[in-house]
Amino acid sequence: MENKIYSINGPVITVKDTNDFSMLEMVYVGHKKLLGEVIKIDNDLVTIQVYESTTGLKPNEPVVGSKELLYVTLGPGIVGNIFDGIERPLKDLYEKQGAFIDIGSQVDSLDVEKLWNVEVLCKVGDYLYGGSVYAQCQETSLIMHRCLLSPSLSGQVIEVVENGAYNIKQTIVKIKDDYGLIHNIDLTSKWPIRNPRPIRKRLGIHRPLITGQRVIDTLFPIAKGGAASVPGGFGSGKTMTQHQIAKWCDADLIVYVGCGERGNEMTQVLQEFSELIDPKSNQPLLARTVLIANTSNMPVAAREASIYTGITLAEYYRDMGYHVAIMADSTSRWAEALREISGRLEEMPAEEGFPAYLPSRIAQFYERAGLVKTLNQQEGSITIIGAVSPQGADFSEPVTQNTKRFVRCFWALDKSLAYARHYPAINWNTSYSEYIDDLSKYYSEQVARDFSSLRKEMIMLLAEENKLNEIVKLIGADVLPDDQKLILLVAKIIRVGFLQQNAYHQEDTYVPLAKQYQMLKVIHYFYQEAKKLVTRKIPVSLLNKTGIIDKIIKIKYDVRNDDLMAFDNYYVEIDQALKSID
Repeated sequence: MENKIYSINGPVITVKDTNDFSMLEMVYVGHKKLLGEVIKIDNDLVTIQVYESTTGLKPNEPVVGSKELLYVTLGPGIVGNIFDGIERPLKDLYEKQGAFIDIGSQVDSLDVEKLWNVEVLCKVGDYLYGGSVYAQCQETSLIMHRCLLSPSLSGQVIEVVENGAYNIKQTIVKIKDDYGLIHNIDLTSKWPIRNPRPIRKRLGIHRPLITGQRVIDTLFPIAKGGAASVPGGFGSGKTMTQHQIAKWCDADLIVYVGCGERGNEMTQVLQEFSELIDPKSNQPLLARTVLIANTSNMPVAAREASIYTGITLAEYYRDMGYHVAIMADSTSRWAEALREISGRLEEMPAEEGFPAYLPSRIAQFYERAGLVKTLNQQEGSITIIGAVSPQGADFSEPVTQNTKRFVRCFWALDKSLAYARHYPAINWNTSYSEYIDDLSKYYSEQVARDFSSLRKEMIMLLAEENKLNEIVKLIGADVLPDDQKLILLVAKIIRVGFLQQNAYHQEDTYVPLAKQYQMLKVIHYFYQEAKKLVTRKIPVSLLNKTGIIDKIIKIKYDVRNDDLMAFDNYYVEIDQALKSID
């Protein structure tokens, strides 16, 4: 008996009196075959959420099951592409249909005609396990695509093709499994987006994701395989911060998920990333980037799918042995989609109308981060950086609070800093990173032995400044003793000269760790030498007249990233300036 639509409630439809569907099965809804997923099964009703607009859909239209879970197609052609939330390539849809995409559009996720220069890495008689690399091809100038056998499959190779040009649907390897069944293996595989890909084991985190942003790398670092949250009100710079990290971090691959944000933000990403050159390789940045665009004018249910699509693509490249960073902008829009679907299902709401399962869904997403040993003995990682958009910049709302439970790095964006043109607008008093102890060995061995101690001193000075500012508000700065005035002065140097960064300045948009350390050393040296003057009762106000403070603040612009020898001059200039007032 044909299954038909019984009721339609926005993106939620129901089918009555059927036993044909299973939980989380992918289905095709209506005459136009809209993509949907079974999310609830009652005695007599099956509930399906549809990932496309249901405008024009009518009762009694057919619903056809696929007998498969909602999956993505994995293979060469993902990197450098831009997909919607259900892995439809937007470039192909634009070429076929123009700027307005018809509902129910059926298009292959990956180009089935393009030929790839394939190198086969196995031979007849080899036994392949799940996750084994059986072939590889150069996907972009930066990414070597290693074709992985599905984790659920293993067997002996009985036939291989010669190295050469093949499309993704041509058989490359034939294997016979342990039951005697023969499988034709091409360059692609499928994987359900809600199921984490299996790994051999998780590894301890020990390396930072170097972003070139001083406030992150020095004060609140994130590890490769870690998870961070970037909460902030409207206009505080969430997207700008994620753009900077995506452009400059030392991940091998970036997966950028625009989830429910404005379309012009994704347009900006596309324009900038297509023009920018990756500093490590001098290749276009899009050669190591995957974009998933599910903007605010797209169907609300697809926002949830876009998050899982992004993390599944990231896991696939992690299993090849790459270090992947995924930017989710923003998880609040994803949570709002959960709330809307939950409301249409008439589920009991929890705090602020969000469903009671919101914390577990957020946990399922962030827990897919990690540094792992893959099934083929490679080391790979996924670093998740999720933006959160609390209404009215209220960090006590459920999405922000539940996200804090599952991430170890919290970069709290401050509206007042953003309006004062201080970027990145990460508030050093409310942000934190729990990765510092894990990374201290790396900083000690790869940067400098005293890097961590310098960092602690800077944080202490900033915290002390925060306390002193409360006194200054009440009685003014003039009544403070000189040692406290010096703290305020040095804290200003740290804030303006170190933490504030100009994304549009050639030398300041990205700063290597070696230069960050040298900048800290200069500030520390100035503070220690100035303290000696204060102990001899020389007024702090005289320091401003020497011009040395402006010189230290402008180090970020005046010293090139590849000319660290120039820092030696600053120690001499500090000595000369302080001697002139001694």
